[in-house]
Formats: sequence, C-alpha cells, structure tokens
Amino acid sequence: MISKKFCLVLGASGAIGSAIAKDLANDGWSLYLQFNQNDKPVKELLLQLEVEFPNQEFMLVQANMMDGAAAEKIAASVFSLQAIVVASGQSLYKLIDDTTPEDMQALWKVHVQTPIELISKLAPKLRKNKVSYVTMIGSIWGEAGGAGEVVYSTVKGAIHAFVKAYAQEVAYNGIHVNAVAPGLINTKMNGHLSEEEFRILLEEIPMERAGKPEEVAHLVNFLQSGKADYMTGQILRLNGGWYI
Repeated sequence: MISKKFCLVLGASGAIGSAIAKDLANDGWSLYLQFNQNDKPVKELLLQLEVEFPNQEFMLVQANMMDGAAAEKIAASVFSLQAIVVASGQSLYKLIDDTTPEDMQALWKVHVQTPIELISKLAPKLRKNKVSYVTMIGSIWGEAGGAGEVVYSTVKGAIHAFVKAYAQEVAYNGIHVNAVAPGLINTKMNGHLSEEEFRILLEEIPMERAGKPEEVAHLVNFLQSGKADYMTGQILRLNGGWYI
C-alpha cells in the first residue's frame, strides 16, 4: 500500500492557491486547504477534488492569518505532512505617506509573521520525511520594488530573504525551501487597474501577456515533484521576461 503524501496550501481560496491545489491533487497529493472568509470557492474546490480524486484526502482549515492564534489553530489541524505552500496574502495599493501602521501590521502578519510561525510549528512533521518541501509565493516586487506598493514590496522581499536563510538552516533535514516570484498574473488582484493601465503594463512585458494562475501552479508542482530536489534557497522568476 502506497502511503499518502500531504501538503498544506495556505490561501487555497484565491486564484493562485486554488490553481496550485488542483495541480498538486492531479499529481497525487492529499491536501489541507486553508482559507479565511472566502468559503464558497474553496468549498466548491473541495467537492471538485473529492470527486476527481476519490483515493486522496482533502480537508478545509479555516483561519484568519491576521489572528495571533492562527498558526496554532492551523498547526493543530495538520497531522501527516510533507509539504507547505504559502500562497496566502493580500495586496495594498497606497503611497507610503497614506499607509497606516495598521496597514503595515496586516501585511506583515499575513505574508511573513504567521506563515513563518506556522512553518516553525510544523517543521517537526516535515522532518519525519526523507524529503519535504516549503514553497513560498513571492513577487516580482519583492526584487524590483514597486511605487505605490512599497509595503507590499517590503513583505515580499522579506519572504525572499526568509527562503534564502531558512533553506540553509534545514537543508541537512531534507527540507527544500524555494519561492516562486510571479510578475503580472491575471487574477482579481489586478482589478484596480484600468484597461489602459493594464495595456501599458503588457507593453512592458517582453512576452506581451499576463501570466496564468495555472502557470504559477505548474512551477510549484515541479518544485515538489521530486524532479528539483537539488534545488533549494532559490527565487524562481515567472514574469514573461518583465524582470530578469
């Protein structure tokens, strides 16, 4: 009997998180699907996965990543575990002069503090496997920086720094830590852009198009497929040549 492999997907209700969950399930992973308030799409996702992959297990985990008890709550819901994907997050489009301390704290908690706290709590479960994975969703702005998204750029840069440092700390334990840094991906997060603003952005991208959530998912799946097990501490750019 082949044992099941389990992955925790944070932010499974979002476009990228949902695409990652589907791709991983298709590759045989059983999944813990974390979400906050957006329960309709994640419940639909759960039903879809249960129908398509009846021999795997899929569980919902509700938690607000801004809650100080979120990491403890999620960790208590996880049993067997071989991988963690951090796809949770929220955007913030404000000039730094208009950004409040509450804005800063919210982004820090959701993108950095809670995921890292959770990873530290679940690391003993990851170490039970000969090989395990932590995959973070970073951003082009974590490397290039973005005006009007200064705090968002800052927390994504912190994610990249965490990946580089933590990968060295746990390499001996067989834990592979990497990040995917998407550029412009066609999701609701870009809903603040007008058609003209979106067109101007596309003109800056050599491939002249936005990426798809599924393309992010394919790269995450590759990192956790066993085909990239000599790779750790890397920030993989997925941006159509926008930032090289």
